[in-house]
Amino acid sequence: MKQLNKKSRLWSAKLAYAVGLIATDGNLSKDKRHITFVSKDLQLIQTFKTCLDLKTKVSLKKSGFAPDKTYYCVQFSDVNLYNLLIEIGLTPAKSKTIDEIKIPKKFFPDFIRGLFDGDGSFYSYWDKRWKSSFMFYLSFCSASIKHINWLQQEMQKQFDVKGHINKSFVSRAYQLKYAKNEARIVIKKMYYSKNIPLLKRKLNKINLTLKQDI
Repeated sequence: MKQLNKKSRLWSAKLAYAVGLIATDGNLSKDKRHITFVSKDLQLIQTFKTCLDLKTKVSLKKSGFAPDKTYYCVQFSDVNLYNLLIEIGLTPAKSKTIDEIKIPKKFFPDFIRGLFDGDGSFYSYWDKRWKSSFMFYLSFCSASIKHINWLQQEMQKQFDVKGHINKSFVSRAYQLKYAKNEARIVIKKMYYSKNIPLLKRKLNKINLTLKQDI
């Protein structure tokens, strides 16, 4: 693949993670040069900046769907990175059109960790149907069924996990879910080292849940 921008940045774990974040909570401007990333987590914004070595200031942005909520936002101009994102499958107004994202196999775990930290979820509960049955699920979310289908196929190819897809009645988005045993496999693949960019809040939640499952 190409070198990425004016600093001759090559593919790396940090870059693949940042691409995952952009694929979920990012936006490519129609001017073909500006990239925006929005999150409710300031720590995630700062991690994103570190991954791409950005000096851009963080601003606050009101949500179009919930005017009472405020999000952190960083916008920057990088024509070469913008072009690379287009080349690998991202587009402006991508939410319902995003499909396959061309990520080097070596950095796929970092990419899906970015997807998870951007718009994924992890939850657990005690299943009342079974005595002492503790369940947990890890999921990825997208408004594009094509993207979710591709992600499921790629996860099965690289991690040997099947998962299942459903549609949320609340958000109307598609969810790719992994239960318990398969979730453990995905978690191990995503968090393969202590020295990787990640959203601490989500990892802490996962660790607390895994401690309960004994």
